[in-house]
Amino acid sequence: MRSTRKKNFLILINFFLVWGYFNIEYLAETNNNSIINLFCIQNFKEEMLKANINYEEEIAKETCDCYLKEFINTNSHQKAINKCKLETKKKFNL
Repeated sequence: MRSTRKKNFLILINFFLVWGYFNIEYLAETNNNSIINLFCIQNFKEEMLKANINYEEEIAKETCDCYLKEFINTNSHQKAINKCKLETKKKFNL
C-alpha cells in the first residue's frame, strides 16, 4: 500500500512538471507574438503618419493579425508584409 501511494505521488509530480513545461512554452509563444504585434502596430502607425493617412486602430490590428498569420505560414517577412499591405489597401480603400 505504501508503494502504491509513492507511485501515485510520483505520477502526480511528473504530471505537474510536464504540464508546467507546456504552459511555459505556450506563454513564451504568446509573449513573442504580442511583442511582434506591438512592433507591427507601432510600425503601421508610423507608416500611416508618413503617408498623411489617419491612423485607425482597427485597421492596424487587422493588418498585424494578417501579418502574423502570413509570416507563420510563409516564414517570409517580406511576403507577409506585401500580401497584407495589398489586402489592407483593397479592404479599406487606402
